[in-house]
Parts: sequence; C-alpha cells; structure tokens
Amino acid sequence: TVPDRVGLVRLDMRAFGQPGGPLKLVVTDGTHTVTARSDIPLATASKRALDLAQLREQLGRLGDTTYVLGDVNMDGLAEGCFLPVSALNHLRQALVAELSERREWDGVAMGAERETLLDETIAQLNSTATPAAMLESSEQATQQLLVHNTSAASSTSDAFHLVASVCTLDDARAAALAGATEVVLDVFLRHPTPPVSRVRALHEELQGQGVTLRLRTPTIVRPEDRKRLNKWLGLDLPVLTGHLGLLAELSAKGVDVVGDYALNVFNPHTADILFGLGARRLTASVELTTQEIAALVQPWRTPSFDVLVWGRPEGMTIEHCVLSAAFDREPTTCRDLCVQKHANVTLTDPTGYSFPLATDSDCRNRLLHSRPIDASEFVPELWQAGVRGYQLVFNMIGDPVADVTAAYRGVLEAQLTGQVPDLATPRALVRGAFTRGHFARAV
Repeated sequence: TVPDRVGLVRLDMRAFGQPGGPLKLVVTDGTHTVTARSDIPLATASKRALDLAQLREQLGRLGDTTYVLGDVNMDGLAEGCFLPVSALNHLRQALVAELSERREWDGVAMGAERETLLDETIAQLNSTATPAAMLESSEQATQQLLVHNTSAASSTSDAFHLVASVCTLDDARAAALAGATEVVLDVFLRHPTPPVSRVRALHEELQGQGVTLRLRTPTIVRPEDRKRLNKWLGLDLPVLTGHLGLLAELSAKGVDVVGDYALNVFNPHTADILFGLGARRLTASVELTTQEIAALVQPWRTPSFDVLVWGRPEGMTIEHCVLSAAFDREPTTCRDLCVQKHANVTLTDPTGYSFPLATDSDCRNRLLHSRPIDASEFVPELWQAGVRGYQLVFNMIGDPVADVTAAYRGVLEAQLTGQVPDLATPRALVRGAFTRGHFARAV
C-alpha cells in the first residue's frame, strides 16, 4: 500500500528489460509519463537477481522530494536480471529530474494563463464603452461566431482527404486509381530517384484525374543536401514535410505545405504555432489517442488535420548505412546492395521484433515500425471528432496499395453518406500482423 502522506505526488513505475539490453523505467504521476534507460545493460544475475523488494527499496528513496513511490510493475522485466545499485539510483534521479521539469513547465503555463485572464478582465472593467455599445458588440460577436461555426460544420461534412504516401510512380498511379484524393510521393526513399521529367508527367497525369500530387521532403536536410533538394522543389509541387525549417521557408514563399507527423503535433498550442508559420494542414502525432486527437482538432473544427491510419511510421533516421557496414563496403558507392540485392532489410531487436530498414537517396537508413498501423476501427470516432484527413503510408515493397486505398475510400464514403462503414475489409488486409498504434492507449 502507498503511505498516506499529505501533499506528496504518487509515482507509479513499470520496469522493462532483459539481459543484454538496458533497464527501461516508465514513470507516471497520473498526468505526465517519462521514460529513462540505464546507461549499462542488464546482466544475468550470478547471485541476487533484481526483485520487487530491491526495486522498491532503491526507487523509493525519494528523500526530500515532493514524490512518494506507488506501484512498481515488473511484468516487462525478465527474471534473473542484475543491475548495480548505482545504476538504479542514477535512473531514479534522472526520472525525478525530468518529471519535476515537466511539472514546473505546467506551473509556468498556468501562471501565464492566469495573468492573461486577469489583464483581460481589468481591461474590460476599465472600458469606457456604454452598456448599449457593449451589448451591440457582444451580439455582433455572437452572430459572427454562429456564422463561422455553421460554415465550419458545413465544410467538415461535405468532403474528406484520403492521402496515400508512396515511394514509387507505379504505386502513385495505383493509389490514385483506387480512390486517393491526394498522393504524396517520397522520391528520396528507396533510391534511385526517378527522373524529374517522369515526376512532372505524373503530376500532369494525376491532375487530369483531379488528384493532387504532393512531394514529401526528407526530415533531415544538411547544407550539402540542399542542392539536390532544390532540383525537386523546382517542380513547384505542393509539399509534405516533417522539417520545421522547410515548412517555414516554403510557406513564406507561398508554397502549399502540409506538416508531416515528424513535427510531433501533440496539442493545439503547437498546431497554432505551425499554422502561424503557414502550414495548410497538419498531421497529428502518431503517439496520440483518439481522445487526444479530438482535443487537438477541436479549436479549429475545420479540415485542417490529417491522421495516419495505415502504414509504418519512420521511427528514426540512421546516419550510418547498416548495409554498407555489414558488407564492409564504402557508403554512397555500394548502391548495388540496396537497389538490386537487398531491397528489403530488417533489424531484429532482442525480443524478436523485426524492423524494416529503407535506404534513402542520401544513403541514410530510415527505421520503420515493425508492423503497419491499422486504425480502421477508430475512423468513426475520428470522423465524429471532426477529422477529415486520413493518411495511408506505403513504404514497403509489396504493400497492397490499391486494396488498402480502396478499402479506406469505402469507409470514408460510408461516413460521408451516413451509412455503416465496412471496417472488416481494411482490417483483413493486414492479415493479423498489425498494431492499433496509440489510438486506444497512450504512450
């Protein structure tokens, strides 16, 4: 049981790991969740293994802090592991420091909101406007708000965006024919990149079908990469980017820019800043639940947000090419490996999960999620929340582009017309090997 200590914040902890890997601790105070990993790997215990009593003893040494230890869950920790006490203490200190910083940020934000509200209230009290003028102004504001809300509700109920993100020209055509309203082409993934002339021809072809072609930029663009990128930006296509600098730069030039999920749009405050920089639409973070997505889009109530509902997000970009290292080859001069011999490469973690690895045109490796997300079951809830943009990501060779796109097109058309959507078809296409993402459970 947790001691009854007035004024202290309860911390619940979960431990994960196995010999050879780090000890991972996830701590929550009921509002915030933070994670830390040990600097040294867990070892196989020769004498006393980590048990609940030892974890509670070391992690519960919270001293003069404002915290008290609650539950400690070891379900994710393999039996027979050992880690020095000093490493446990370091993990505890790191977690407490990060959690305290987040709680301090909350306090600063709340204080700023109070001050703003107080200033606005004082300004209203000091206003010299007559009661009649104030009433008229209030009625005008109310009328404008009603008109805005009516217009927004109308705009969210008569259309949707079905966005298919692909990395080949053939997949782009397949997605368009299957019902995508917008096709995003990542020419930088799984090189060689196609000729610019063929992409220009694809743009004209899709334009004739009423489908928008959008260019996806890399999330990492170094000065030496800019010349190659400019060649593609010269096509004057709309852009999808997870690069904050490019979003600001291109939007300022009048380019139609949509923010990718790599921008980590978690809340309306972040969205407000990015819209202020000129983003036309934003893709919600892939780590949000359906309820959190609803809270994100609620202040706008317009088709300003996309949600990734199918495919493998990119977990990270690795600067050093795994293939060239494995075959002892020189990076940038060994493209026969990734283009011809080993197009689909995977990395397997200690628990047995395999993560696809895609080499891009800059010889960086993009680590993809081990399984595709399929959020078809959450589409009705997302639709009810006002989401009208749905993104499908196809970055694996052999992805069922046409079938998945057609299935989701059917789901969205059913939502639009008030019919019961067929949610079984898109789910069947992943054949059991899928993840529901974070739509049902938070990080």
